[in-house]
Amino acid sequence: MDAALESRTRELAEALWRVEPASWRRPPLALSRRLLGGLDGRPALRSAVFRFVDVAPACRGPRDRGAHLRAFVREVEGERLPLSLRPLRARSAPRLPRLPLAAYGLVSGPATALLARQFIAGRNVTDATGNLRRMWRRGQAFAVDLLGEATVTEAEAEAYFERCTETLRRLAEVTRDWPDQPLLDADTHGPLQRANLSIKLTALTPLLRPLAPERGAADAARRLRPLLRLARDLGAHLHLDMEDYDSRETLLLAFEEVLADEEFRAGPSVGVVVQAYLRDAAETLERILASPALGDREVPATIRLVKGAYWDHERVIAAQRGWAAPVWGHKRDSDACFERLSHVLIDARDRVRPAIATHNLRSLAQAIAYLERGGGRPEELELQVLRGLGDEIADGLSRLGHRVRVYTPIGDLVAGMAYLVRRLLENSSNQGFLLQQRHHSLDDLLEPPG
Repeated sequence: MDAALESRTRELAEALWRVEPASWRRPPLALSRRLLGGLDGRPALRSAVFRFVDVAPACRGPRDRGAHLRAFVREVEGERLPLSLRPLRARSAPRLPRLPLAAYGLVSGPATALLARQFIAGRNVTDATGNLRRMWRRGQAFAVDLLGEATVTEAEAEAYFERCTETLRRLAEVTRDWPDQPLLDADTHGPLQRANLSIKLTALTPLLRPLAPERGAADAARRLRPLLRLARDLGAHLHLDMEDYDSRETLLLAFEEVLADEEFRAGPSVGVVVQAYLRDAAETLERILASPALGDREVPATIRLVKGAYWDHERVIAAQRGWAAPVWGHKRDSDACFERLSHVLIDARDRVRPAIATHNLRSLAQAIAYLERGGGRPEELELQVLRGLGDEIADGLSRLGHRVRVYTPIGDLVAGMAYLVRRLLENSSNQGFLLQQRHHSLDDLLEPPG
Protein backbone atom coordinates (compact mmCIF):
# COMPACT_ATOMS: atom_id res chain seq x y z
CA MET A 1 0.00 0.00 0.00
CA ASP A 2 1.39 3.40 -1.04
CA ALA A 3 0.28 5.63 1.83
CA ALA A 4 1.10 8.92 0.08
CA LEU A 5 -0.79 7.88 -3.07
CA GLU A 6 -3.79 6.74 -1.01
CA SER A 7 -3.83 10.00 0.91
CA ARG A 8 -3.80 12.11 -2.26
CA THR A 9 -6.45 9.85 -3.82
CA ARG A 10 -8.73 10.59 -0.86
CA GLU A 11 -8.09 14.33 -1.10
CA LEU A 12 -9.00 14.39 -4.78
CA ALA A 13 -12.06 12.19 -4.28
CA GLU A 14 -13.31 14.40 -1.46
CA ALA A 15 -12.89 17.49 -3.64
CA LEU A 16 -14.89 15.85 -6.42
CA TRP A 17 -17.49 14.57 -3.93
CA ARG A 18 -18.06 18.12 -2.68
CA VAL A 19 -18.66 19.63 -6.12
CA GLU A 20 -22.33 20.53 -6.29
CA PRO A 21 -24.22 18.35 -8.82
CA ALA A 22 -25.40 20.31 -11.82
CA SER A 23 -28.25 17.98 -12.83
CA TRP A 24 -30.80 20.37 -11.32
CA ARG A 25 -30.11 22.61 -14.32
CA ARG A 26 -31.25 19.77 -16.58
CA PRO A 27 -34.76 18.77 -15.41
CA PRO A 28 -35.15 15.82 -17.85
CA LEU A 29 -31.96 14.28 -16.46
CA ALA A 30 -33.09 14.76 -12.86
CA LEU A 31 -36.53 13.29 -13.63
CA SER A 32 -35.16 10.20 -15.37
CA ARG A 33 -32.77 9.66 -12.44
CA ARG A 34 -35.77 9.68 -10.09
CA LEU A 35 -37.55 7.16 -12.29
CA LEU A 36 -34.56 4.82 -12.17
CA GLY A 37 -34.12 5.41 -8.45
CA GLY A 38 -37.59 3.93 -7.91
CA LEU A 39 -36.23 0.57 -9.11
CA ASP A 40 -33.63 0.30 -6.33
CA GLY A 41 -34.13 -2.87 -4.32
CA ARG A 42 -36.70 -4.24 -6.77
CA PRO A 43 -34.78 -6.57 -9.11
CA ALA A 44 -37.86 -8.34 -10.51
CA LEU A 45 -39.58 -5.04 -11.31
CA ARG A 46 -36.35 -3.68 -12.77
CA SER A 47 -36.10 -6.69 -15.08
CA ALA A 48 -39.74 -6.28 -16.14
CA VAL A 49 -39.33 -2.57 -16.86
CA PHE A 50 -36.17 -3.09 -18.88
CA ARG A 51 -37.77 -5.87 -20.92
CA PHE A 52 -40.62 -3.48 -21.63
CA VAL A 53 -38.20 -0.72 -22.63
CA ASP A 54 -36.60 -3.16 -25.07
CA VAL A 55 -39.87 -3.88 -26.92
CA ALA A 56 -41.69 -0.55 -26.51
CA PRO A 57 -40.48 1.07 -29.78
CA ALA A 58 -41.80 -1.87 -31.81
CA CYS A 59 -45.30 -1.74 -30.29
CA ARG A 60 -48.25 -0.73 -32.49
CA GLY A 61 -49.70 2.23 -30.65
CA PRO A 62 -50.60 3.03 -27.01
CA ARG A 63 -52.88 0.05 -26.38
CA ASP A 64 -50.25 -2.40 -27.61
CA ARG A 65 -47.64 -0.77 -25.36
CA GLY A 66 -50.06 -0.95 -22.43
CA ALA A 67 -50.71 -4.65 -23.08
CA HIS A 68 -46.98 -5.41 -23.15
CA LEU A 69 -46.40 -3.45 -19.96
CA ARG A 70 -49.23 -5.36 -18.25
CA ALA A 71 -47.76 -8.71 -19.37
CA PHE A 72 -44.33 -7.90 -17.98
CA VAL A 73 -45.64 -6.44 -14.72
CA ARG A 74 -47.76 -9.55 -14.09
CA GLU A 75 -44.58 -11.63 -14.07
CA VAL A 76 -43.24 -9.67 -11.08
CA GLU A 77 -43.62 -11.71 -7.90
CA GLY A 78 -42.55 -11.12 -4.33
CA GLU A 79 -42.10 -7.35 -4.67
CA ARG A 80 -44.34 -4.45 -3.78
CA LEU A 81 -45.31 -2.47 -6.87
CA PRO A 82 -45.72 1.30 -7.04
CA LEU A 83 -49.36 2.35 -6.70
CA SER A 84 -49.48 3.46 -10.31
CA LEU A 85 -48.66 -0.06 -11.58
CA ARG A 86 -50.79 -2.17 -9.23
CA PRO A 87 -53.92 -2.17 -11.43
CA LEU A 88 -51.87 -3.93 -14.13
CA ARG A 89 -51.21 -6.90 -11.83
CA ALA A 90 -54.81 -7.28 -10.64
CA ARG A 91 -55.89 -10.79 -11.65
CA SER A 92 -59.52 -10.01 -10.90
CA ALA A 93 -59.71 -7.98 -14.10
CA PRO A 94 -58.24 -10.18 -16.86
CA ARG A 95 -59.16 -7.55 -19.45
CA LEU A 96 -58.73 -3.95 -18.39
CA PRO A 97 -61.10 -1.46 -20.02
CA ARG A 98 -59.75 -0.13 -23.29
CA LEU A 99 -59.12 3.41 -22.06
CA PRO A 100 -57.00 2.59 -18.97
CA LEU A 101 -54.81 0.15 -20.90
CA ALA A 102 -54.29 2.69 -23.68
CA ALA A 103 -53.62 5.33 -21.02
CA TYR A 104 -50.73 3.26 -19.67
CA GLY A 105 -49.41 3.06 -23.21
CA LEU A 106 -49.74 6.81 -23.68
CA VAL A 107 -47.80 7.51 -20.47
CA SER A 108 -45.15 4.84 -20.99
CA GLY A 109 -44.25 6.09 -24.47
CA PRO A 110 -42.97 9.50 -23.33
CA ALA A 111 -41.37 7.88 -20.25
CA THR A 112 -39.35 5.52 -22.46
CA ALA A 113 -38.35 8.43 -24.71
CA LEU A 114 -37.28 10.39 -21.60
CA LEU A 115 -35.00 7.57 -20.51
CA ALA A 116 -33.62 7.30 -24.03
CA ARG A 117 -32.80 11.01 -24.13
CA GLN A 118 -30.76 10.59 -20.97
CA PHE A 119 -28.43 8.21 -22.79
CA ILE A 120 -28.88 9.01 -26.51
CA ALA A 121 -28.14 12.57 -27.67
CA GLY A 122 -30.21 12.47 -30.87
CA ARG A 123 -31.10 10.51 -33.99
CA ASN A 124 -28.19 11.97 -35.99
CA VAL A 125 -25.55 14.69 -35.75
CA THR A 126 -27.98 17.42 -36.78
CA ASP A 127 -30.41 16.34 -34.06
CA ALA A 128 -27.63 16.01 -31.47
CA THR A 129 -25.75 19.22 -32.27
CA GLY A 130 -27.46 21.20 -29.52
CA ASN A 131 -26.48 18.65 -26.87
CA LEU A 132 -22.90 18.47 -28.16
CA ARG A 133 -22.55 22.25 -28.20
CA ARG A 134 -23.90 22.57 -24.64
CA MET A 135 -21.33 20.03 -23.42
CA TRP A 136 -18.56 21.98 -25.13
CA ARG A 137 -19.66 25.19 -23.44
CA ARG A 138 -19.53 23.38 -20.08
CA GLY A 139 -15.91 22.47 -20.82
CA GLN A 140 -16.54 18.89 -21.98
CA ALA A 141 -15.51 17.29 -25.28
CA PHE A 142 -17.41 14.39 -26.86
CA ALA A 143 -16.88 11.04 -28.55
CA VAL A 144 -19.86 10.18 -30.75
CA ASP A 145 -20.93 6.55 -31.00
CA LEU A 146 -23.27 5.42 -33.79
CA LEU A 147 -25.78 3.04 -32.28
CA GLY A 148 -26.26 -0.32 -33.96
CA GLU A 149 -25.26 -3.91 -33.44
CA ALA A 150 -23.04 -6.23 -35.49
CA THR A 151 -23.85 -6.55 -39.19
CA VAL A 152 -24.63 -9.84 -40.94
CA THR A 153 -24.74 -8.76 -44.60
CA GLU A 154 -22.59 -6.74 -47.00
CA ALA A 155 -25.44 -4.26 -47.42
CA GLU A 156 -25.57 -3.61 -43.67
CA ALA A 157 -21.81 -3.15 -43.50
CA GLU A 158 -21.93 -0.70 -46.40
CA ALA A 159 -24.79 1.22 -44.79
CA TYR A 160 -22.81 1.54 -41.55
CA PHE A 161 -19.78 2.72 -43.52
CA GLU A 162 -21.90 5.42 -45.19
CA ARG A 163 -23.27 6.51 -41.79
CA CYS A 164 -19.71 6.84 -40.52
CA THR A 165 -18.57 8.96 -43.45
CA GLU A 166 -21.58 11.26 -43.21
CA THR A 167 -21.17 11.57 -39.43
CA LEU A 168 -17.49 12.48 -39.74
CA ARG A 169 -18.29 15.19 -42.29
CA ARG A 170 -21.12 16.65 -40.21
CA LEU A 171 -19.11 16.60 -36.97
CA ALA A 172 -16.22 18.42 -38.63
CA GLU A 173 -18.64 20.97 -40.05
CA VAL A 174 -20.67 21.75 -36.92
CA THR A 175 -17.65 21.98 -34.57
CA ARG A 176 -15.48 24.17 -36.80
CA ASP A 177 -16.66 27.52 -35.43
CA TRP A 178 -17.16 26.59 -31.79
CA PRO A 179 -15.45 28.87 -29.23
CA ASP A 180 -11.92 28.00 -28.22
CA GLN A 181 -11.45 25.73 -25.20
CA PRO A 182 -7.67 25.52 -24.57
CA LEU A 183 -7.87 22.42 -22.36
CA LEU A 184 -10.04 20.59 -24.91
CA ASP A 185 -8.33 21.86 -28.06
CA ALA A 186 -4.76 20.76 -27.31
CA ASP A 187 -2.54 18.70 -25.02
CA THR A 188 1.22 18.32 -24.63
CA HIS A 189 1.40 16.36 -27.92
CA GLY A 190 -0.36 19.03 -29.96
CA PRO A 191 -3.86 19.79 -31.27
CA LEU A 192 -6.84 17.64 -30.27
CA GLN A 193 -9.55 17.05 -32.84
CA ARG A 194 -13.01 18.33 -31.93
CA ALA A 195 -14.76 15.89 -34.27
CA ASN A 196 -14.40 12.53 -32.51
CA LEU A 197 -16.13 9.36 -33.71
CA SER A 198 -16.02 5.89 -32.15
CA ILE A 199 -16.73 3.06 -34.58
CA LYS A 200 -17.50 -0.64 -34.20
CA LEU A 201 -15.29 -2.83 -36.35
CA THR A 202 -17.90 -5.59 -36.15
CA ALA A 203 -20.28 -3.29 -38.03
CA LEU A 204 -17.80 -2.84 -40.90
CA THR A 205 -17.80 -6.51 -41.88
CA PRO A 206 -20.24 -9.42 -41.91
CA LEU A 207 -17.31 -11.87 -41.85
CA LEU A 208 -16.61 -11.87 -38.12
CA ARG A 209 -15.43 -15.37 -37.23
CA PRO A 210 -13.82 -15.92 -33.79
CA LEU A 211 -11.85 -18.91 -35.12
CA ALA A 212 -10.71 -17.01 -38.22
CA PRO A 213 -10.03 -13.43 -37.06
CA GLU A 214 -7.74 -12.74 -40.02
CA ARG A 215 -10.69 -13.05 -42.40
CA GLY A 216 -12.82 -10.49 -40.58
CA ALA A 217 -9.86 -8.15 -40.07
CA ALA A 218 -9.00 -8.15 -43.78
CA ASP A 219 -12.60 -7.50 -44.80
CA ALA A 220 -13.09 -4.72 -42.23
CA ALA A 221 -9.86 -3.09 -43.40
CA ARG A 222 -11.46 -2.46 -46.83
CA ARG A 223 -13.79 0.06 -45.21
CA LEU A 224 -11.52 1.15 -42.36
CA ARG A 225 -8.86 2.56 -44.70
CA PRO A 226 -11.15 5.08 -46.50
CA LEU A 227 -12.57 6.12 -43.13
CA LEU A 228 -9.06 6.84 -41.87
CA ARG A 229 -8.30 8.86 -44.99
CA LEU A 230 -11.46 10.88 -44.55
CA ALA A 231 -10.73 11.51 -40.86
CA ARG A 232 -7.20 12.65 -41.79
CA ASP A 233 -8.51 15.03 -44.45
CA LEU A 234 -11.16 16.48 -42.11
CA GLY A 235 -8.90 16.75 -39.07
CA ALA A 236 -11.07 14.31 -37.08
CA HIS A 237 -10.36 11.55 -34.57
CA LEU A 238 -11.41 7.94 -35.24
CA HIS A 239 -11.61 5.50 -32.34
CA LEU A 240 -11.95 1.71 -32.64
CA ASP A 241 -14.31 0.48 -29.94
CA MET A 242 -13.72 -2.85 -28.25
CA GLU A 243 -16.78 -5.09 -27.96
CA ASP A 244 -17.12 -8.72 -26.90
CA TYR A 245 -14.26 -11.16 -26.39
CA ASP A 246 -14.98 -13.04 -29.63
CA SER A 247 -14.29 -9.94 -31.74
CA ARG A 248 -11.23 -8.65 -29.87
CA GLU A 249 -8.58 -10.43 -31.92
CA THR A 250 -10.22 -9.30 -35.16
CA LEU A 251 -10.09 -5.69 -34.02
CA LEU A 252 -6.49 -5.87 -32.84
CA LEU A 253 -5.35 -7.47 -36.11
CA ALA A 254 -7.10 -4.80 -38.17
CA PHE A 255 -5.66 -2.06 -35.93
CA GLU A 256 -2.13 -3.43 -36.24
CA GLU A 257 -2.29 -4.10 -39.98
CA VAL A 258 -3.89 -0.88 -41.17
CA LEU A 259 -2.16 1.60 -38.89
CA ALA A 260 1.23 0.11 -39.65
CA ASP A 261 0.82 1.39 -43.23
CA GLU A 262 3.17 4.24 -44.08
CA GLU A 263 0.14 6.06 -45.46
CA PHE A 264 -1.22 6.64 -41.96
CA ARG A 265 1.97 7.55 -40.10
CA ALA A 266 1.15 11.25 -40.31
CA GLY A 267 -2.49 10.86 -39.32
CA PRO A 268 -5.27 10.78 -38.58
CA SER A 269 -5.63 10.84 -34.82
CA VAL A 270 -6.72 7.32 -33.85
CA GLY A 271 -7.49 5.30 -30.76
CA VAL A 272 -8.20 1.84 -29.40
CA VAL A 273 -9.73 0.38 -26.21
CA VAL A 274 -8.48 -1.95 -23.47
CA GLN A 275 -11.03 -3.68 -21.21
CA ALA A 276 -9.82 -4.18 -17.65
CA TYR A 277 -12.47 -6.75 -16.76
CA LEU A 278 -10.67 -9.29 -18.96
CA ARG A 279 -8.15 -11.46 -17.13
CA ASP A 280 -5.53 -10.94 -19.85
CA ALA A 281 -6.02 -7.17 -20.11
CA ALA A 282 -2.41 -6.50 -19.05
CA GLU A 283 -1.11 -8.61 -21.94
CA THR A 284 -3.43 -6.81 -24.36
CA LEU A 285 -2.20 -3.39 -23.24
CA GLU A 286 1.42 -4.56 -23.50
CA ARG A 287 0.74 -5.82 -27.03
CA ILE A 288 -0.78 -2.52 -28.11
CA LEU A 289 2.00 -0.41 -26.61
CA ALA A 290 4.62 -2.58 -28.33
CA SER A 291 2.80 -2.66 -31.67
CA PRO A 292 4.58 -1.27 -34.75
CA ALA A 293 1.26 0.45 -35.51
CA LEU A 294 2.02 2.90 -32.70
CA GLY A 295 5.68 3.42 -33.45
CA ASP A 296 6.90 6.66 -35.04
CA ARG A 297 3.43 8.11 -35.42
CA GLU A 298 3.32 11.88 -35.79
CA VAL A 299 0.01 11.92 -33.92
CA PRO A 300 0.16 9.64 -30.84
CA ALA A 301 -2.67 7.14 -30.52
CA THR A 302 -5.25 7.45 -27.74
CA ILE A 303 -5.68 4.35 -25.58
CA ARG A 304 -8.98 4.32 -23.71
CA LEU A 305 -8.99 2.16 -20.58
CA VAL A 306 -12.46 0.92 -19.59
CA LYS A 307 -13.83 -1.67 -17.19
CA GLY A 308 -15.98 -3.38 -19.87
CA ALA A 309 -19.71 -3.62 -20.60
CA TYR A 310 -20.26 -7.30 -21.47
CA TRP A 311 -19.53 -9.04 -18.14
CA ASP A 312 -22.80 -11.00 -17.99
CA HIS A 313 -22.62 -11.81 -21.70
CA GLU A 314 -19.08 -13.17 -21.46
CA ARG A 315 -19.92 -15.40 -18.49
CA VAL A 316 -23.03 -16.81 -20.19
CA ILE A 317 -21.22 -17.51 -23.47
CA ALA A 318 -18.30 -19.16 -21.67
CA ALA A 319 -20.68 -21.36 -19.65
CA GLN A 320 -22.48 -22.45 -22.81
CA ARG A 321 -19.18 -23.48 -24.38
CA GLY A 322 -17.83 -25.14 -21.25
CA TRP A 323 -14.94 -22.70 -21.07
CA ALA A 324 -13.51 -20.66 -18.21
CA ALA A 325 -14.91 -17.13 -18.30
CA PRO A 326 -12.41 -14.62 -19.75
CA VAL A 327 -13.53 -11.94 -17.28
CA TRP A 328 -12.65 -11.46 -13.63
CA GLY A 329 -15.17 -13.13 -11.33
CA HIS A 330 -15.48 -10.24 -8.88
CA LYS A 331 -15.82 -6.50 -9.31
CA ARG A 332 -12.92 -5.80 -6.94
CA ASP A 333 -10.60 -7.80 -9.21
CA SER A 334 -11.66 -5.72 -12.22
CA ASP A 335 -11.15 -2.54 -10.20
CA ALA A 336 -7.68 -3.64 -9.08
CA CYS A 337 -6.72 -4.51 -12.66
CA PHE A 338 -8.04 -1.14 -13.82
CA GLU A 339 -5.83 0.70 -11.33
CA ARG A 340 -2.74 -1.29 -12.31
CA LEU A 341 -3.29 -0.66 -16.01
CA SER A 342 -4.05 3.03 -15.46
CA HIS A 343 -0.56 3.34 -13.97
CA VAL A 344 1.02 1.59 -16.96
CA LEU A 345 -0.89 3.80 -19.36
CA ILE A 346 -0.04 7.02 -17.54
CA ASP A 347 3.63 6.02 -17.47
CA ALA A 348 3.47 5.70 -21.28
CA ARG A 349 2.02 9.20 -21.80
CA ASP A 350 5.14 10.41 -23.60
CA ARG A 351 4.21 8.20 -26.60
CA VAL A 352 0.44 7.69 -26.30
CA ARG A 353 -2.55 9.71 -25.11
CA PRO A 354 -4.01 7.96 -22.05
CA ALA A 355 -7.78 8.13 -21.53
CA ILE A 356 -9.24 6.82 -18.27
CA ALA A 357 -12.91 5.95 -18.79
CA THR A 358 -14.85 5.13 -15.62
CA HIS A 359 -17.52 6.41 -13.23
CA ASN A 360 -15.76 4.90 -10.22
CA LEU A 361 -14.82 7.78 -7.93
CA ARG A 362 -11.78 6.00 -6.52
CA SER A 363 -10.49 4.93 -9.95
CA LEU A 364 -10.71 8.50 -11.25
CA ALA A 365 -9.06 10.07 -8.19
CA GLN A 366 -6.37 7.39 -8.13
CA ALA A 367 -5.42 8.00 -11.76
CA ILE A 368 -5.17 11.76 -11.19
CA ALA A 369 -3.09 11.22 -8.03
CA TYR A 370 -0.73 8.84 -9.83
CA LEU A 371 -0.29 11.35 -12.67
CA GLU A 372 0.54 14.11 -10.18
CA ARG A 373 3.07 11.95 -8.35
CA GLY A 374 4.91 11.37 -11.62
CA GLY A 375 5.11 15.09 -12.29
CA GLY A 376 2.27 15.08 -14.81
CA ARG A 377 -0.10 17.94 -15.54
CA PRO A 378 -3.89 17.80 -16.03
CA GLU A 379 -3.61 18.28 -19.80
CA GLU A 380 -1.63 15.01 -20.06
CA LEU A 381 -4.60 12.87 -19.03
CA GLU A 382 -8.10 12.59 -20.44
CA LEU A 383 -11.00 11.41 -18.28
CA GLN A 384 -14.02 9.92 -20.01
CA VAL A 385 -17.58 9.12 -18.91
CA LEU A 386 -20.77 7.86 -20.52
CA ARG A 387 -23.62 10.21 -21.31
CA GLY A 388 -26.48 9.53 -18.92
CA LEU A 389 -24.33 7.75 -16.36
CA GLY A 390 -21.47 10.14 -15.72
CA ASP A 391 -22.98 13.58 -16.33
CA GLU A 392 -22.50 14.82 -12.77
CA ILE A 393 -18.99 13.35 -12.58
CA ALA A 394 -18.19 15.12 -15.87
CA ASP A 395 -19.46 18.42 -14.48
CA GLY A 396 -17.35 18.02 -11.36
CA LEU A 397 -14.17 17.05 -13.19
CA SER A 398 -14.41 19.88 -15.70
CA ARG A 399 -15.11 22.43 -12.96
CA LEU A 400 -11.99 21.20 -11.14
CA GLY A 401 -9.86 21.82 -14.25
CA HIS A 402 -9.59 18.35 -15.82
CA ARG A 403 -10.12 17.47 -19.47
CA VAL A 404 -13.31 15.44 -19.82
CA ARG A 405 -14.77 13.65 -22.83
CA VAL A 406 -18.33 12.34 -22.79
CA TYR A 407 -19.01 9.17 -24.77
CA THR A 408 -22.21 10.18 -26.57
CA PRO A 409 -24.40 7.73 -28.52
CA ILE A 410 -26.59 8.94 -31.36
CA GLY A 411 -29.05 6.97 -33.45
CA ASP A 412 -32.57 5.69 -33.84
CA LEU A 413 -34.27 4.58 -30.62
CA VAL A 414 -35.18 1.15 -32.00
CA ALA A 415 -31.63 0.51 -33.23
CA GLY A 416 -30.29 1.75 -29.90
CA MET A 417 -32.45 -0.38 -27.63
CA ALA A 418 -29.77 -3.00 -26.96
CA TYR A 419 -27.39 -0.22 -25.90
CA LEU A 420 -30.07 1.53 -23.85
CA VAL A 421 -31.00 -1.62 -21.93
CA ARG A 422 -27.31 -2.34 -21.16
CA ARG A 423 -26.94 1.17 -19.78
CA LEU A 424 -30.12 0.88 -17.73
CA LEU A 425 -28.88 -2.37 -16.24
CA GLU A 426 -25.56 -0.75 -15.39
CA ASN A 427 -27.37 2.27 -13.99
CA SER A 428 -29.38 0.28 -11.45
CA SER A 429 -27.38 -2.89 -10.86
CA ASN A 430 -26.34 -3.71 -7.31
CA GLN A 431 -22.79 -2.66 -8.14
CA GLY A 432 -23.76 0.22 -10.41
CA PHE A 433 -22.11 3.59 -10.02
CA LEU A 434 -25.25 5.61 -9.36
CA LEU A 435 -26.59 3.10 -6.84
CA GLN A 436 -23.26 3.24 -4.98
CA GLN A 437 -23.38 7.01 -4.99
CA ARG A 438 -26.89 6.97 -3.51
CA HIS A 439 -26.33 4.35 -0.82
CA HIS A 440 -22.63 4.14 -0.01
CA SER A 441 -20.44 6.38 2.10
CA LEU A 442 -17.32 8.01 0.74
CA ASP A 443 -15.21 5.63 2.86
CA ASP A 444 -16.89 2.66 1.19
CA LEU A 445 -16.32 4.08 -2.28
CA LEU A 446 -12.63 4.71 -1.57
CA GLU A 447 -11.87 1.26 -0.17
CA PRO A 448 -8.82 -0.14 -2.05
CA PRO A 449 -9.87 -3.03 -4.32
CA GLY A 450 -6.80 -5.16 -3.76
